Amino acid sequence: MVGRHGDSQRAYIGSFTAAGGPGILTVAVDADSGALTVLSATDALPDPSYLALSPAGDTLYAVSETSDGAVAAFRVDGDKPERTGPQVLVDAAAPTHLALVKGHVLTANYGSGSVTVVPVRPDGTLAPALSDVLRHVGSGPHPQRQQGPHAHEVLPDPSGRWVVSVDLGTDSVRVCALTGEGGLTLHREFALRPGSGPRHLAFHPRGDRAYVLNELAPTVTVCAWHAADGALKPLGEAAVLPGPADGDGEAHPSEVVVAPDGRFLWTATRGQDVISVLALDEAGERPRLTATVPCGGHWPRDLAIDPSGRFLYAANERSGDVTWFAIDPETGIPRRAGSIEAPAASCVIFG
Repeated sequence: MVGRHGDSQRAYIGSFTAAGGPGILTVAVDADSGALTVLSATDALPDPSYLALSPAGDTLYAVSETSDGAVAAFRVDGDKPERTGPQVLVDAAAPTHLALVKGHVLTANYGSGSVTVVPVRPDGTLAPALSDVLRHVGSGPHPQRQQGPHAHEVLPDPSGRWVVSVDLGTDSVRVCALTGEGGLTLHREFALRPGSGPRHLAFHPRGDRAYVLNELAPTVTVCAWHAADGALKPLGEAAVLPGPADGDGEAHPSEVVVAPDGRFLWTATRGQDVISVLALDEAGERPRLTATVPCGGHWPRDLAIDPSGRFLYAANERSGDVTWFAIDPETGIPRRAGSIEAPAASCVIFG
């Protein structure tokens, strides 16, 4: 997300401190060019691999992707985030993603295959995690990556009625409801193709389609989304790389982003180190791969779009940079415009 301080904009970059990353970078964003300028860094939390801002933009939340998984809150009134209290353990290993839902922080815990709920107090600080962690169950056919559940993302649906968790280990997407007390109850689990390894999901701005990016095969699964009854219906898969759909084992898709106007979809793929451009038809059901461009570095772990929809940002973990691209409004093809050094970069967040 983007926070505003006076006339300037802010964005935030997460990184892996265990791999030499600075922790959380605060950067200024030039609205005209998309350029980033580093303002500060804080290593007050180990491995803050994913971040989220409060709706008011004054509090930043970060997971600590460690064996003793945790989440922490930071005030972002100035140029450098300041911890508001101790980190809160999430009773799970390796939280990789988090989202704010109805006054709670939810974490997707890859190592434990679960989702944890952490209440947010009125002042933005974190209360202890709730004890009733939602534990995923199941496995998949991949002998190394799918021996058990691996929750990789959790997010609210566009209607705000449901919580969606994406599990790489079980080839499924779970739809849950958040109770008044903050607990999660499983509504339904929806199966995707065995061995596809779903990682992240993005909704169409219209709210009736969802695109699930698969990590174990370079494809995106197109789904119909029915918010009225919390139902996800797979409609088909589309390749995000040229060539065979199963790839050669060196393609590891990481993130999917949909244009604010619903005309394009972009994905990042590690190993191949490319950003793919897919054109969407009016119904949003048939993504068509139109181009791939270099990501500007090595191992793009995250891909983000700025609030204006004019710029894409790739967090290139292994080359240690964040590269930004100007998007051609007619073709959707991103053109490299610049980069900043960001060792072990793992995410960039914009609203």
